[in-house]
Amino acid sequence: MVKFSKELEAQLIPEWKEAFVNYCLLKKQIKKIKISRKPKPASLYPIAHHPYCGLSLFQPVRNLARTFSDKLFSSSETPEILEVRRRKSSENGDDVEEIYQTELVQLFSEEDEVKVFFARLDEELNKVNQFHKSKETEFVGRGENLKKQLDILAELKQILSDRKKRNLSGSNSHRSFNSSARNSDFSAGSPGELSETQSETSRTDEIIEALERNGVNFINSATRTKTKGGKPKMSLRVDIPDAVAGADGGGARSIATATSVLWEELVNNPRSGGGDFITRKKIQCAEKMIRKAFVELYRGLGLLKTYSSLNMIAFTKILKKFDKVSGQQASSSYLKVVKRSQFTSSDKVVRLMDEVESIFTKHFANSDRKKAMKFLRPHQQKDSHMVTFFVGLFTGCFVSLFSIYIILAHLSGIFTSGAQVSYMETVYPVFSVFALLSLHMFMYGCNLFMWKSTRINYTFIFEFSPTTALRYRDAFLMGTTFMTAVVGAMVIHLILRAAGFSANQVDTIPGVLLLIFICVLICPFDAFYRPTRFCFIRILRNIVCSPFYKVLMVDFFMADQLTSQIPLLRHLESTACYFMAQSFRTHEYNTCKNGRIYRELAYLISFSPFFWRAMQCIRRWWDESNTDHLVNMGKYVSAMVAAGVRITYARESTNLWLTSVLVSSVVATLYQLYWDFVKDWGLLNPKSKNPWLRDDLVLKNKNFYYFSIAVNLVLRVAWIETIVRFRVNHVQSHLLDFLLASLEVIRRGHWNFYRVENEHLNNVGHFRAVKTVPLPFRDMDSDD
Repeated sequence: MVKFSKELEAQLIPEWKEAFVNYCLLKKQIKKIKISRKPKPASLYPIAHHPYCGLSLFQPVRNLARTFSDKLFSSSETPEILEVRRRKSSENGDDVEEIYQTELVQLFSEEDEVKVFFARLDEELNKVNQFHKSKETEFVGRGENLKKQLDILAELKQILSDRKKRNLSGSNSHRSFNSSARNSDFSAGSPGELSETQSETSRTDEIIEALERNGVNFINSATRTKTKGGKPKMSLRVDIPDAVAGADGGGARSIATATSVLWEELVNNPRSGGGDFITRKKIQCAEKMIRKAFVELYRGLGLLKTYSSLNMIAFTKILKKFDKVSGQQASSSYLKVVKRSQFTSSDKVVRLMDEVESIFTKHFANSDRKKAMKFLRPHQQKDSHMVTFFVGLFTGCFVSLFSIYIILAHLSGIFTSGAQVSYMETVYPVFSVFALLSLHMFMYGCNLFMWKSTRINYTFIFEFSPTTALRYRDAFLMGTTFMTAVVGAMVIHLILRAAGFSANQVDTIPGVLLLIFICVLICPFDAFYRPTRFCFIRILRNIVCSPFYKVLMVDFFMADQLTSQIPLLRHLESTACYFMAQSFRTHEYNTCKNGRIYRELAYLISFSPFFWRAMQCIRRWWDESNTDHLVNMGKYVSAMVAAGVRITYARESTNLWLTSVLVSSVVATLYQLYWDFVKDWGLLNPKSKNPWLRDDLVLKNKNFYYFSIAVNLVLRVAWIETIVRFRVNHVQSHLLDFLLASLEVIRRGHWNFYRVENEHLNNVGHFRAVKTVPLPFRDMDSDD
């Protein structure tokens, strides 16, 4: 049977963990009471302390009489043991805050320990009540705001529908009126144009009145001015934020929605773009945002309901344990107070959930409750044993094929014979691309496993949909399948070469493998993890066009992964040149290696990941006005300089470039180490209760953090190899480069865990368990 403490730990909301009742602390206090109740050890003279020694012969009679008297005259009700006092909050005089304080009216043999227990129990009850009340107030306010937003949306929909009906009915009469006006030679101030202006003015007033009824913010609404054509001019702002998240959590964003829709576009230029000034596209965008806000509100209400039920069970369990240890029936009186407290007696959450369900069913699901529940209560993915089976199967196949490849490579002399240099220069880089990609996928699977094991809510951090988010078993399956296919292709390639097949035919195998991978990646069918694939493609698009897109956590997290895959990008350059220059036909690997464009592109490819990441920092600084992002940008600029200097030194090994490599690499490495440990991981805090770490740690063993700091430090200085150059021959040079690239991928996977852990702890510190969705219509009370 699972202990309740472990069950509570598994079911509580991670971001609200500190707001839950501290069950373990109360349980420890009960253990202290139990220890104090134990009899003292027997003396050396057991006869003197015999239970019947020194007692009168009439003592049993007295005990029986006392027991009968207690049962006869005692009350059937348990005496109240606590007093509730109320005081007004200092922040708001109208807000009454209930503070619970327990006073013992019955003496206990362990009165001091019992007082401490009830004092801590009061603290926990007050903490739970205050947190529940604050969250309840927050969600009720969100609900009221969303209903107002929905009323505005309904008004705009109705206006758009009515205007289209009027336009259809009056199109013929308006066309005949304009024809007669042209025949009568009306001037610019003709009644036709005046009537058109009056019509636009009336439509504008109609929209203004509809929006003002729902509290939309108008700037300079008291002084309406007109343009030269006599049309109304005003500054209404309807906000369409940068990110309108899609069903997969990636966010279907476009540059067209990167700015707010201004009133001049809506009213002053009603015919711009060949459509209405309130278009169906804008209405759909606003509707999508409001729908997502309702889904997040419902999710938050569900979490708060779970919070209440788990805390109620915890109070019940701990009070029963107290009764069992103390031998008194004190739980009934305290449980009455708990049941009357705010977090259990308030029904606002349940009523608001019912209201959200009805509103969502009516407005967003065409009165189909089953369809609405698919949005509001998405089904969680269930772990499949088949996935685990195939992971084991492909792992075994990969090990077997890799062993076969090592044997064949040794027999064919690929890694020893100088005649096989062309293989290392042409075919091997292609397979290295897939090997590094598979290794990165495997490390990501390890990250998912560790995040789930430590209850880090990575789906919330990355804003993934819980129904389509990749699980660690899926990541392992993708990585093992991919790597098995790659090693299998490598084995087939060597077998065909040894069998005497034409090199022109055999060397096309890597190209075929690459083509298959691209086809699977862009496959439009709902197979092979389509939501994950499409989300990956969108994130890559956002990274490349980072200045034009709002940067989310998943965007810069993926961009950081690319900074560790520069060798993979360089191998992709070699692969592209390998097939475009038809090196597999001529076997002239120097065609690409000695080309001027190829050599210059090496700088561009090495700079690109750092450049994209720097652009993201600039965009985040622009959006958030936080200068830390500019400082972070300096880290990537220094990395770009160091990468460029190392490429130049590899071509021109002079003392000047050696000095430049040392200076630039040391500066970049120190910059990166500081940001890794202090900013990204939140460690190296000298005032922390955990020496040189941080106060809150997810892993219980602190030695893991010290070990991780040392590992990250060692792997960050792997660039020293470019100066020392531990190379014996050409083949070993390529193998060593692949080893260093693999170590960087491992370092990045190791870095990922602590980066997301630190983000999770930041969410826990601010109790962020529900996303704040931006709304399309600005409130009258907005300060913006």
